[in-house]
Amino acid sequence: MSLLSGDPTLHPYLALILFGFLPSEVWRALAVVVARRIDEESEVFLFVRSVATVLLVGVVVKIVLAPSKELALAPVWARAAAFAVGGAAFFAARRSVFAAVLAGEATIILAVWFWTR
Repeated sequence: MSLLSGDPTLHPYLALILFGFLPSEVWRALAVVVARRIDEESEVFLFVRSVATVLLVGVVVKIVLAPSKELALAPVWARAAAFAVGGAAFFAARRSVFAAVLAGEATIILAVWFWTR
């Protein structure tokens, strides 16, 4: 009995694991091995971190100014407030991107929830 002879409804999940998860997981594991030898204060690492942060800010600004689908239903003041709160959280939490994203998401969720009540 082969792996593909079972339930055909499982084939998309198998394809997702084989072609989506496993190839990216190999690169993640390789990145962990390589990253152990990188000095966090080296110029290359600081440059890569800066580029990643700028790209994230660019995506967030695009989302705020030109949203698509359901986010376009949120008023612009709510999106701008979420951006401002996220920026404040970024600096308040010692430049934590995670804190900024979490605070921004919470702000826009709460703003839209209060706006639609």
